Amino acid sequence: MKEKQDDNLTGVEARIKYRFLNRELLEEALTHRTYVNESGGKDNQRLEFFGDAVLDFLLSDLLLRRFPESREGELTKIRAALVDEVSLARIAAELELGASLRLGRGEEKGGGRQKRSLLADAFEALLAALYLDGGIEPARLVVHRLFEPLLDSPEQLFGRDAKTELQERARFLRRELPRYELKEATGPDHDRRFTVQIYLGEEMMGEGVGRTKKEAEQDAARAATLLLKGES
Repeated sequence: MKEKQDDNLTGVEARIKYRFLNRELLEEALTHRTYVNESGGKDNQRLEFFGDAVLDFLLSDLLLRRFPESREGELTKIRAALVDEVSLARIAAELELGASLRLGRGEEKGGGRQKRSLLADAFEALLAALYLDGGIEPARLVVHRLFEPLLDSPEQLFGRDAKTELQERARFLRRELPRYELKEATGPDHDRRFTVQIYLGEEMMGEGVGRTKKEAEQDAARAATLLLKGES
């Protein structure tokens, strides 16, 4: 059992391209509270708390450098999408963190290795462990390597169809369907800019801009979806 765990830790180190000086930090990052309840030790909640702050800082740094002309609201929207549970769980799955988690027997039987919340928390805990073990630069390198491809591919970041995702969330959370209204169209015919606002009932949930009305609606839907995620 110990050898298997050591192999799992070595595999994680290989995938993040970093070797820990203090492997206890890595082990802690991959230990769920249900395991501690049964076997003792430290769970990863402490590291997950710190990792959340480390990730926000490093992503803010990345976005400021990558999009020097963007405004605060735009950067906040992108960062929120990057740290969404779905995005973090996807990255954790790419690193195969699920196979390396230490879980209690009940959580194991309940499919804990595939649960998005556990995977997302484990990734944040791993990032905190990396920072505590090696400092800011190893953590920065990992964040840049894992998140920069998402910035090159908006459909991965926000989902292929933001309007469909919003409709599903709105129906579930508000029992309403979104309504799109064209606010304005500006610019010459060869370079038009459409601004669309989106409503749930009488509440304006967001605004989007695009070269076509469809593109503007997708942008508005992404903004509204981020608001609704805070209610789920």
